[in-house]
Amino acid sequence: MKGTLYNTATVLVGSVIGWRLGNSVPVQYQQMALHGLGLLTAGMAIRMFLPAKQIVLMAAAIALGGVIGELLGIQHAIGTFSEWARIHLGGESGKFNEGLITTSVLFCVGPMTLIGCLEDGIEGKSELLMLKGTMDGVGAFFFAAALGAGVVVTSAVVLVVQGSLTLLARPMRRFAEDRELLDESAAIGGLILMGTALGLLEIKSLPTANYLPGLFILPLMILAKRKFERPRVDVQAP
Repeated sequence: MKGTLYNTATVLVGSVIGWRLGNSVPVQYQQMALHGLGLLTAGMAIRMFLPAKQIVLMAAAIALGGVIGELLGIQHAIGTFSEWARIHLGGESGKFNEGLITTSVLFCVGPMTLIGCLEDGIEGKSELLMLKGTMDGVGAFFFAAALGAGVVVTSAVVLVVQGSLTLLARPMRRFAEDRELLDESAAIGGLILMGTALGLLEIKSLPTANYLPGLFILPLMILAKRKFERPRVDVQAP
C-alpha cells in the first residue's frame, strides 16, 4: 500500500497548494492552463487507444457500459457527493464537480494505475505508483488552480480505488499477466479519457463517469469470445 499512500499524499498536497494559489492567477491564464491540460489528456487518450484490436467488442462495451452507468446513476451519485463536499470546502458548484470527476477519471483510469497496484499488491514493488504519484501531484496542482477544491477530494478517490486494487491484486494476477486484456482495457480507458478531454477543451460535456462500467465489461466480453472460439477436438470412435 506504500505506493497508493504516496500517490494519495501527492494529489492531496499538490491540489491544496494549487487551490490556495488559484485565486491569485488571472482567469484567462487559468483557462489557458486548463485547455493545455485538455490537449495533454487528449494525447494520452489517443496513445492508450492505439493498441486496440477488439474494436467491435469495445464499441459494444462502451455503449453497454454507458447504459448501465446511466441506469445506476453513477454520474449523478458522484455529483451528489461532490455537492456535499463542496458545501464543506467551498467553491463554485460547477467547477467543483468538474474538478472532482475530471481528475478522478484522469488519475484512476489507465494502465499505470492498474499495473502499479498489481505490482504493489503482488510483489511489494511501489516504484511505478510513486512515479505516477509524482506526475499526479503536478497535475493536481494545475487542475486545482483552475478548477478549485474539487480536486482536493480526488485524493480520497485515489486512496479508495488504488487501495482496493492493491488489496485485490492477488486474485487479479491472471489478468495482470494477460497482455491482450491489459491493452484492451487501457484502450477503453483511453476512450473515457477522451470524453474528459472534450470537456476540458469545452467542446462537449459528457457524463464520463457513466461509461466506467465498460472497463469491466470489455474484459468479460474478450474472455467469453475466447471461450467460444476454442477449436473443438473431434474424438473419433474406435
